[in-house]
Amino acid sequence: MKYIIRILFITVVLLVCIGYYFKNSGDHSTGDKLVGVGILAASFILMPIFIYHRWKDKKVKDYMLTEENLNKMKEYEANKENRRR
Repeated sequence: MKYIIRILFITVVLLVCIGYYFKNSGDHSTGDKLVGVGILAASFILMPIFIYHRWKDKKVKDYMLTEENLNKMKEYEANKENRRR
């Protein structure tokens, strides 16, 4: 999965760079199309795959502010204060 993400990222960067090269050399319509395809690919293909890859084995409950997690944070802060003294 990480290789697919890397290949897609490199492809998107290349599309945008080549698009700007075409825009600077005078072919504005082709350059605009390449930059647009690169941005669309980054938004609708690369980003969802990246988010899925990063969150697939995570527990969402660990990142929510539940009463239990708030108590853990308070205990941690209290223990940290006691260690400083």
